[in-house]
Amino acid sequence: MRDDLMEKIKRLPDEPGVYLFKDAAGEVIYVGKAFSLRNRVRSYFQTGQPTKVSALLGRAADISFIVTENDVEALILEANLIKKHRPRYNVILKDDKSYPYIKVTVQEEFPRVLFSRRRSQDGARYFGPYTRAGAVYETLRFLRTVFPYRSCKRIDPSRSRTCLNYHIKRCPGPCTGQVDPKTYRQGIDALCLFLEGRYKAVARRLGEEMAAAAAKLEFEKAAVLRDRLRALETILARQRAVLDREADQDVVALGRRGVFAAAALLQIREGRLVGEVGFSLTGTADSTDGAVLGGFLKQYYSGIAESIPQEVILPVELDEEDRAALTAYLRGRAGRKVLITVPRRGKKSELVELAAKNAVLALEDTEKAGAADEAAVAALAALLGLDSPPQRIEGYDASCLQGAAPVAAMVVFRQGNPYRSGYRRFAVSPTGKPDDYAALREALRRRFARAREEERGIAENQMSPRSARFLPLPDLVLVDGGAAQASVARGVLDTFGLERIPVFGLAKENEWLYRPGKKNPIVIPADSSALRLLQRVRDEAHRFAVAFHRKRRAAGLRSVLEEIEGIGPVRRRALLRAYASVDALRAAGVEELSRLPGMNRRAAEAVYVFLHGRESEREG
Repeated sequence: MRDDLMEKIKRLPDEPGVYLFKDAAGEVIYVGKAFSLRNRVRSYFQTGQPTKVSALLGRAADISFIVTENDVEALILEANLIKKHRPRYNVILKDDKSYPYIKVTVQEEFPRVLFSRRRSQDGARYFGPYTRAGAVYETLRFLRTVFPYRSCKRIDPSRSRTCLNYHIKRCPGPCTGQVDPKTYRQGIDALCLFLEGRYKAVARRLGEEMAAAAAKLEFEKAAVLRDRLRALETILARQRAVLDREADQDVVALGRRGVFAAAALLQIREGRLVGEVGFSLTGTADSTDGAVLGGFLKQYYSGIAESIPQEVILPVELDEEDRAALTAYLRGRAGRKVLITVPRRGKKSELVELAAKNAVLALEDTEKAGAADEAAVAALAALLGLDSPPQRIEGYDASCLQGAAPVAAMVVFRQGNPYRSGYRRFAVSPTGKPDDYAALREALRRRFARAREEERGIAENQMSPRSARFLPLPDLVLVDGGAAQASVARGVLDTFGLERIPVFGLAKENEWLYRPGKKNPIVIPADSSALRLLQRVRDEAHRFAVAFHRKRRAAGLRSVLEEIEGIGPVRRRALLRAYASVDALRAAGVEELSRLPGMNRRAAEAVYVFLHGRESEREG
């Protein structure tokens, strides 16, 4: 180990914080937290370390640290850094960004209830995660029968006709003033209680509303509330009562076999089992069950869990430092005491056994997926005649619709899975006409030129490896297209002396794989795992490029609208919602523009004259 690294370790403070081990390329390979940075990091260099620690130290070339006020701050920072860097030697929730949630836009006057795969800091409430997207849609269908809510994207006061959902009693009709904000909000509050698992509180509220309606002789309203109450009672009857008392608990268990691991979490609310979620875990080899559980719980409660129960029930004890920090963190989030217990007998122990059965099922899914990923990478290496399986695959695509706002995108797959921290976007130079080849060539040149600059900077100690954004280099490059696109990529890599990196193009028409400069494609069987992996990389690069292109085009349209006199924020929003680009807006007539919400004929004429005046200037 390098002398400068050992000097850094000697200077570590005796304070709480987070430490990051990095390899020679500056990539973060492990993130840890400690009550005392000095004591924790020095403990890695004691004799008799597990294989995982020895492997970590063998690759470590640098270490950095961040001091925090206390161990709770360190726990939060550690979880955030693990999510950001996804280090090789940490316990990681696999694909934790893709879990489906139910999103309730409580920040809006009339909240909506939506399906979402991403939790944002936007003021909305998120419920979940759910194991299947189908489970979310089933829940949404049920919710609309018991707690009607709007699904339209905007409230339009000028509307005079109510929609079909209002007439079939699936929406209270806020868009036409059929319900006031306070009454609508009461229904959303009940919906949120239901999603929290507070079924009895919701049933009690519905019963009180039904009785009040009947007392006022509003029998039609009372009948509607009665039907909703019966639907809720049907759900209650299906829920399994697992405790004699009305407790809120999360029960967690692990399933482990070899390098594979999975966790199962049972959600118990008011003494009833309301949900079960399975999680695939990576980076668990040579770690104790307590360490794996600690790593899972920190990431789950700091980034995925919507609510904090009164008690977390575990099969084994956590490491002492993790337990203390996690207990304090949960108490801070919940605003009350939260217990972490390890039962030895009784009803709680039976719940742990039930969670363990679910963990075994989750583990089987993890093993199948892991084996499939490894097999796909190995099959790809055999198919292409590579010396070793490509651990880092980079995919590229360009998007240049009508030559406006051309872009290119780079995605990264590691060990057969998306590595989103490695994704990069390129706003390339416009050529005045669609030119995917030029866009692809420029993006690749910039990507590998930056990599060479970073390598020189690191070698000359002018930059830290941790600031590198274009290292390490790929083991394989895949472009969206055929032999021509592959030849463009091959030419760029060769100018940087990277002949060793194989390049291929995957064409959508027949799903054939092309080598640079070769007319005859490689025809891969449709059921090949290698082809499916290549398709995932190609399609992800295409998705990422198109999304960036749309964003740039919308930004261009917004800047144009800001120049038009009489078009304020409300009208700009209406135009942005209706048209995706300047060209689409230019094609619209005055009558069409004047019918948009907030627009009138005078404003529509101003937009039309401005755009077509600019068009005349260009033609002249």
